[in-house]
Amino acid sequence: MNIDIFDNPKPERNFVIKHVAEEFTSVCPVTGHPDFGKIVLTYIADAQCIELKTYKEYLQGYRNEGIYYEAVTNKILDDLVGLCSPRWMKVETIWTGRGGIHSAITAEHTKEG
Repeated sequence: MNIDIFDNPKPERNFVIKHVAEEFTSVCPVTGHPDFGKIVLTYIADAQCIELKTYKEYLQGYRNEGIYYEAVTNKILDDLVGLCSPRWMKVETIWTGRGGIHSAITAEHTKEG
């Protein structure tokens, strides 16, 4: 994972950062067909913020990976929390419907202490 981070310009203040990636793609591990979704990353930074270009490249790395919705949502959260240790973070994945079913998965992290 090569996501760059940069210093929070206002670390003494809680402010919400929200990034929406509307063209996320991974692969269904059962059928091998592509899954299309939107990733909504919302967080309150501590000392570090996530740089967008490298975050986008990280997400593109899932394009050919066979992974369930629940797993990718939690993996993205774990990777980003491990990278920048935010005060609070939420990752929501919203998937294009298949067979009449639409899915949305949400995972959250709150920094202890």
